[in-house]
Amino acid sequence: MNILLFLRSVRKQLPIASLLLVVLSIGTGLADAADAPIDLEQIFRQSEQVLAGVDNYTALFHKQERVRGKLLPAEKVALKFKKPFRVYMKWVAEPHKGRETLFVEGANENRLKGHEGGLLGVLTVNLDPNGARAMKYNRHPITDSGLEKLVAKLAANVRLGRANGELEVRDRGEETVYGRKTTRLEGVFPKEKASAYYCHRAVVNIDMELKVPIKVQIFDAEDELVELYGYEDLRMNAGLTEKDFDPSNADYGF
Repeated sequence: MNILLFLRSVRKQLPIASLLLVVLSIGTGLADAADAPIDLEQIFRQSEQVLAGVDNYTALFHKQERVRGKLLPAEKVALKFKKPFRVYMKWVAEPHKGRETLFVEGANENRLKGHEGGLLGVLTVNLDPNGARAMKYNRHPITDSGLEKLVAKLAANVRLGRANGELEVRDRGEETVYGRKTTRLEGVFPKEKASAYYCHRAVVNIDMELKVPIKVQIFDAEDELVELYGYEDLRMNAGLTEKDFDPSNADYGF
C-alpha cells in the first residue's frame, strides 16, 4: 500500500502520539532495508539454481581478453550451448568473422574442431583445447565456456572472500545492458591479496528477470580490464538438439 494512503486511513483512528510512532516505525523500516548489506553470495546461489534447470541456451557472446599483457579487440560470437558439455561458436564480426569452433565433450577425441574465416576457412583443424595453438589468443580453453562455469568461478571467489572477511560489495544501481534491465554490482578484493583470488575487482550485471549475469568485467591488481564477457539476447532452454552440435550440419562450414 502507498504510505500516504496508509497514513490517511489510520489518521482518524489514532491519536497524534500513536500516529507519530507509526511514522517513525515506517521510517526506521525503510532505513533498515536501504542499509541492508548486499548478499552477493546469495545472488550467485540463485543464479546457480537457475542455471541448474537450464539444458541449453543461445546468445550473442561478447568477449574481450587481455592476453600476455595486451588487451585484444572485442569479439562477437553466435553461441550455442547444451548439456552435457557441447558448445558451438561462430564469429559474426571482425576481426575473426567467419571463424567457427565446435567442441563436444567425449567426441572427436576431446579435441575442438575449428576453422578460420575467409580463404583460410577451407581448412578445418582438430586441436587440443589446452594446446598452444588453441590457446594462442585466449585466456581460457573452450572447455571453460558457458555461463555455469563463469558463475561457479565467481561464486567460489565470493564465498572465499566473505569467509576471509576480505570482500567489499558495492551496489552500482540499475543499468540497461543489451536492452535488458540489470542490477550492477561490484565485488572488490584486497589489491595486496589479489593473487589469492580470481581478480581484484569484478563488475557484474545481473539480469533482473533471468536472475543470471549477462555481463561480467574482471580487473586485475593494477585495475586493468583483463576479461569482459557478455551474453546478449540470451535465450535459455532454446530447444537446441544434437543437430546443432553435429559437424556435418549443412549450416556449418566444417
